[in-house]
Amino acid sequence: MILEIHTMFSFFKKKSPPAEVPSAPSAASPAAAPTASSPVTGKAAAPASHPTAPAPSSADATPAAPAARQGWLDRLKAGLRKTGSSITTVFTGTRIDDELYEELETALLVADTGVKATEHLLQDLKRRVKDSKATDPSQVKTLLADAITDLLTPLQKSLSIGDHHPTVIMVAGVNGAGKTTSIGKLTKHLADEGLSVLLAAADTFRAAAKEQLAVWATRNTVEIISQQGGDPAAVSFDAVSAGRARGRDVVLVDTAGRLPTQLHLMEELKKIKRVVQKADGTAPHEVLLVIDGNTGQNALAQVKAFDDTLGLTGLIVTKLDGTAKGGVLCAIAREKPIPVYFIGVGEKLEDLETFNAREFAQALLS
Repeated sequence: MILEIHTMFSFFKKKSPPAEVPSAPSAASPAAAPTASSPVTGKAAAPASHPTAPAPSSADATPAAPAARQGWLDRLKAGLRKTGSSITTVFTGTRIDDELYEELETALLVADTGVKATEHLLQDLKRRVKDSKATDPSQVKTLLADAITDLLTPLQKSLSIGDHHPTVIMVAGVNGAGKTTSIGKLTKHLADEGLSVLLAAADTFRAAAKEQLAVWATRNTVEIISQQGGDPAAVSFDAVSAGRARGRDVVLVDTAGRLPTQLHLMEELKKIKRVVQKADGTAPHEVLLVIDGNTGQNALAQVKAFDDTLGLTGLIVTKLDGTAKGGVLCAIAREKPIPVYFIGVGEKLEDLETFNAREFAQALLS
């Protein structure tokens, strides 16, 4: 049975873990830590690489959750202000006419919503206006929020942990998208949920990438598998094998940042995926792409290219704060509807949260 985690960071759906897998003896493996109780199921969690602090009870966490989510919504609204301001100014007039729709079309295109999504939204909006007999532009704004919500809802999905043990998550993205930082934030939230995490430093292409990931591993007190100048596929294989042997819940594989035009690096990604499948016949269970919201339509091109190469299962959209191109999620929904697991509006840990279509639409037009 899949249980929802209702905490400040309700990131995952988590299944009850199977029976503990005994840790294989390894000189590199740290001493086994005391078994912690899962904050979700109340059952013994898989052995972690570090002692886990007792999680607050659901009764203790419930009052804080609405306030925490409201804080996130405030940051999301602030982050999307540049994108939304040009759209909301369209509704400051007094008439619903062709000029309003023309201005809205321009505003949506400027926000990198894309031609296909813009045409879809305008047609849907006109239908809603007609059906509701709206007479005021402010009503049209509300109806647009509904149209955007319906367009984005297929992207709303929770990351599922526990269907496989370990759950192997492969993460890709271009340099500068915030890939390694997103992995670090995700690791923190996974660990906070009582899940044991093992990191694979398979980004051997970028200088200091391994060191950056090691900082997150130390900060979150989780294990990391790395090799000095090692082959990325070999590092990934070793990490998945170690994750299985040590009974870890999640293995996160950080791959080298690359552009879709760097064909030799894209081929390396394929190799990593093949090698991971050799280590675990069902892996990788999730293939995530981290994209920078500032890049607009270029982000959509990245989604298409990486999906063709790897078969993506989900997206993490970062840096939506300060961009005027947040409409790219609508373009993705219309042209390449791959689930958006998380969105980010800043560098802090709490600035990465689950994607909710209604919240996004309302924040965009707030």
